[in-house]
Amino acid sequence: MALRRKSKKKIALKVIGIILILLVVGLAGCIATDFIAYDINMELAESAKFVGSPLAPTMEDGVYTFHTDKAFRILQLTDVHIGGGAFSVGKDRKALKAVETLIERVRPNLVVLTGDMVYPVPFQSGTIDNKRETKLLMALLDKMGVYYAVCFGNHDTEEYSLYDRNDLYEVYKQGKYCLIDKAEGVDDINYAINVKNSKGIITQTLYMMDTHSYVTGFLNQYDGLHQNQIEWYKGEVNRMNALNKATDANAPEVKSLVFIHIPLREYETAWNEYRANGYQSTENAKYYYGFAKEPNEKVCCSVPEDNFFETALELGSTQGIFCGHDHVNIWSIEYKGIRLTYGMSIDHLAYIGIENQHEQRGGTIITIGTDGAMSIEQTKLKQD
Repeated sequence: MALRRKSKKKIALKVIGIILILLVVGLAGCIATDFIAYDINMELAESAKFVGSPLAPTMEDGVYTFHTDKAFRILQLTDVHIGGGAFSVGKDRKALKAVETLIERVRPNLVVLTGDMVYPVPFQSGTIDNKRETKLLMALLDKMGVYYAVCFGNHDTEEYSLYDRNDLYEVYKQGKYCLIDKAEGVDDINYAINVKNSKGIITQTLYMMDTHSYVTGFLNQYDGLHQNQIEWYKGEVNRMNALNKATDANAPEVKSLVFIHIPLREYETAWNEYRANGYQSTENAKYYYGFAKEPNEKVCCSVPEDNFFETALELGSTQGIFCGHDHVNIWSIEYKGIRLTYGMSIDHLAYIGIENQHEQRGGTIITIGTDGAMSIEQTKLKQD
């Protein structure tokens, strides 16, 4: 009897040993595959076609500044979701190629990435190294020679990812064509970019503002703009107007655009008003284009209330706000005189099955005229 128990114990130990060996071998295989996959996609990024930019910005009045007497073209890209790990290598390839294709097609003066550039979610990507993922996307953009600005999203710096926003800020600062900056005394990463004409008049200010991540640490409880950011925005709008008046007493008020990741609560209000009116424009909500395909046409907006939209209305500078976040909402509605627009998304990874959906994938082209007026159009990745 004792011999039989001893024999069973030996068998159990052997089974445990085999399981441990298989786990170690599997882990080693995943790590090896991870590095190989990353190197393959880095080669793809570094082989991207050089496009270049006709305009090079300078630092003036504390902000990056472009000078032109022609129309200024912006390409908004959002929710690229580079996984950067062994599990996402194929989807990362598609995302990188999508970014390359859109930039080559549009040839913008500036690319604005409105959050979730990377996706350090390990069970989908295979890694939590958001710095390495960031470098993969940057390699492509710097190789193409186009100037780019970024706003951070909720996925860029997950609670469990290795690096926070300040860490990634330092990484982006190393980008040859990256125009990221950071306003002092303001929560997370916020900054402005100006467009001036040859007379030194600011024709447009672009505000990159950080909507942070989560308010509770749980999914779907999204943060938004904080009060010190709103005060910073108000101060910058007034400062830009003062700079113009100092250059020319007859200069018009400076028009501006705001880029964020998580939509404001007014996005939800505007869409619900349009929807409740039988999908027809109302006095407050003027529909331009697009569709809402999140479940129940949901807008996953900021949970905390803020007075940013009211402040923007009061100041009268901002004519358009652009966000990402909801990958299959790609509509544009003017609400109370301010155009609220979702960018077309790139995502091949985060939403289950989205790799095979195409009508929401692409970029958003924003053209600023010499008088500061803007026009907006979508460009699908797969064109009809």
